[in-house]
Amino acid sequence: MRPGDAAMRPGTDAFAGPREATVERATRETRVRVELRLDGSGSARADTGLPFFDHMLSQLGTHAGFDLVVEARGDLEVDGHHTVEDVGLALGQALAQALADRAGIRRFASITVPLDEAAVEVALDLSGRPFVLHEVEVPAETIGSYDPGLTEDFVRAFATAGGLTVHVRLLRGRSPHHVVEAEFKALAVALGRAVERTGRAGPPSTKGTL
Repeated sequence: MRPGDAAMRPGTDAFAGPREATVERATRETRVRVELRLDGSGSARADTGLPFFDHMLSQLGTHAGFDLVVEARGDLEVDGHHTVEDVGLALGQALAQALADRAGIRRFASITVPLDEAAVEVALDLSGRPFVLHEVEVPAETIGSYDPGLTEDFVRAFATAGGLTVHVRLLRGRSPHHVVEAEFKALAVALGRAVERTGRAGPPSTKGTL
């Protein structure tokens, strides 16, 4: 192909390579492995020892259009917090690595996702600056073995490691299952849109960097 053709110009989809990352995180409390491919088919699976959390991570990968594998083993006999938080950190690290300098991405996205009586709004910015506003009150009842209050811990860990600004707001909802699932789906769709390639060169910022 001749120099100057679209496939040879940095910043175009054809020029850019696959955006993917594998992250392993090990502490005294957990061992986590995440495989992430942003330009995937929505194939997702998770095995964390928390079945409902596995279901939510699968929703995240599927509705974002990512290929995602999450494997985790943690001290669930103590609490689910360490596992959920460390999965968030590892997934955020994988996202940051896959995005690299974040050149040519859409960057911003927002959506409201309903699930029966529940509706959750997510707005995010792949800004490189971690910030979370999480206005979701969920009834204090477990979903299987999953504490729905851990969802905020996951989002905060994910945003911190991934360099995201995330605003989450519960518009309405009664069922903890529906509220949490609507939040994960909204986060997924917003992420999928924000990482889309626009074909423009360089990071989407007037500063020239993110």
